[in-house]
Amino acid sequence: MQQRELNYLFLKRIGINTHQEPVVYMRQDCHVCRSEGFNAHSRVRVTTNKRSIIATVNQVTDGWLSHQEAGLSDAAWRLLDAEDGEVAYFSHTKAVDSMSHVRGKLYGAALTQESADEVVRDIAGGLYSDVQLAAFVTACAGSRLNQDEVAALTSAMVKVGQRIDWGTSPIMDKHCVGGLPGNRTTPIVVAIVTACGLRMPKTSSRAITSPAGTADTMETMAPVNLSLAQMKQVVEQEGGCIAWGGSVSLSPADDVLIRIERALDLDSEGQLVASVISKKVAAGSTHVLIDIPIGMTAKVRSPEYAERLASHMRYTGEKLGIQVEAMFTDGAQPVGRGIGPALEARDILAVLRNQAEAPADLRERALTLAGRLLEIGGVASHGAGVARARETLESGAALTKFMAICEAQGGFHEPTLAPHCYEATADRVGVVSFVNNRFVAKLAKLAGAPSNPSAGVDFHVKLGQKVRVGEPLFSIYAEAPGELAYALDFLRDHPNEIRIEEESL
Repeated sequence: MQQRELNYLFLKRIGINTHQEPVVYMRQDCHVCRSEGFNAHSRVRVTTNKRSIIATVNQVTDGWLSHQEAGLSDAAWRLLDAEDGEVAYFSHTKAVDSMSHVRGKLYGAALTQESADEVVRDIAGGLYSDVQLAAFVTACAGSRLNQDEVAALTSAMVKVGQRIDWGTSPIMDKHCVGGLPGNRTTPIVVAIVTACGLRMPKTSSRAITSPAGTADTMETMAPVNLSLAQMKQVVEQEGGCIAWGGSVSLSPADDVLIRIERALDLDSEGQLVASVISKKVAAGSTHVLIDIPIGMTAKVRSPEYAERLASHMRYTGEKLGIQVEAMFTDGAQPVGRGIGPALEARDILAVLRNQAEAPADLRERALTLAGRLLEIGGVASHGAGVARARETLESGAALTKFMAICEAQGGFHEPTLAPHCYEATADRVGVVSFVNNRFVAKLAKLAGAPSNPSAGVDFHVKLGQKVRVGEPLFSIYAEAPGELAYALDFLRDHPNEIRIEEESL
C-alpha cells in the first residue's frame, strides 16, 4: 500500500486530441517516472477511484506540468471520466502475450481462430499501443490474409462487441465499400425497404478520410447518436433506423483498427471484409447486399479485385451465418450532385420528394439496390424488385417512412448550405471525358466537409455531357472565406482532374 501511495499524481486536462489513443503526459523528472523507470512510450496503467485505463506515456521537459501533475489527452480524459485535480495512481502493465501471434504473422504464420481471438481481445481491451496496432495492421495488409484467416478475424471481432438479436428474420442490410463521392443511397434504400414491410436497422459510419459518411449526412436531417436502447426502440416502432455505428459500439476492435489503417494509408482487403461483416453480424443482420463501385479512381479499380473482394465477403458471411450478396456498380464518377453532408442530404430529399431536379443517377442506383433487397427479403418476386421499389418511391410511401424514422430518432430538420460559394465554369467547348473521384473528394474536404456539414462541392455535369464556354461545371461551398481560398488554391494547382475533350457543338 505504501508503494501505491507514492505513485500518485494529480490529473490535469490539457486539451490535446490524440484521436482514440489514451496518452498521459508526465514530467521526465517527476517522482513517479523516476521511481518506476517510466520512459517515453512506456505503457502504464492509470487508476482513479472510479476507473482504470492503459495509456502511453509522453514525457515533458519544459515545466508546463508541475512535479505533482499528470496531463491527460482528450481520449484518456473521456475513458477515465476524470476531473481536474483528481488523484490517479500509476503502475506498470504486463507484457501483451498476444503480440507473439502478431510477430508470427509478420514472419508468415497463419492466424488461427485461437490466435485471432487473443489478439482482438487485447486490442479491444486497450492493451495495444499504436505502435503495436500498426504492426498488426501491417502484418495483415494487402492480400496477406486468406479466406479462413479473414473469417477467424471477423469472428474474433464479433466476440468482443455487442450482438443484437432482433428475434425475427429476415433482417436486411446494405453496405458500400466506398471510394465514390456522393454515393449516398442508404437513407433512400432504408426508406423504401422499411416502407415495404422489411426490417432494416442500419448502422453507418462517419467520414474518416472522405468528405462525408452516411452518419454525417443523416445528421444534417436527424439525430444519429443513438444508444443501443434508443436504436432498438426506433426499429421496433418504424422497422428501421439510420444510426451512427460508433454510438452503439457494436464492433469496438474494428473502430481501433480503422483508425490505424487510415493513418498508415494501408488498403487491406482482409481487414475491410472483417470490418464490414463483423458489424453486420453484430447488428443482427441476416441478409446483406454489398455495393462495390468499380472505377479507375474509385477504391476498387478492377473487376478482378471486385470479384475477389466479393468472394471474401460471401465466404466470411457464410462462415458466420449470414447471407451476403455483392452488386458491382459504376464507379467512374461521383453519384448525384452534392459531395458533403448537407449537399448529399439535399439530393436524398430531392429523390424522396420526387422532385424534377432530383439526380437521376442517385435515384436509379438506390432503386436498383432497394429492389434487390426486396427480392432477397421475399416481398418482391425475382426481377420485380426495382418496379416495387419505384412504386414505393413515386407513391410517396418512402418519403413518409423516412420522415417517420427521422421523427423517431429525435426530429427532422432541413439541411442548409454554406454561405460562401465559387462556381467553376468550362473554359472550352467540348465533352466531359474524365472526372477524378479522389480529386473531387479532396476539394470538398478542403472546403470544410465534413467538419463543416454545410460545406462541399456541388457537381453540375456528368461524363459524356456536352458543355459550352462559361457553362457551370461545379460549385464549391464553404463556411468561411479562408476555407474557400484553400479549395481554390488546390483547384488551381490541379487543372486537369476534370477534363473536357474539345469538340464542335
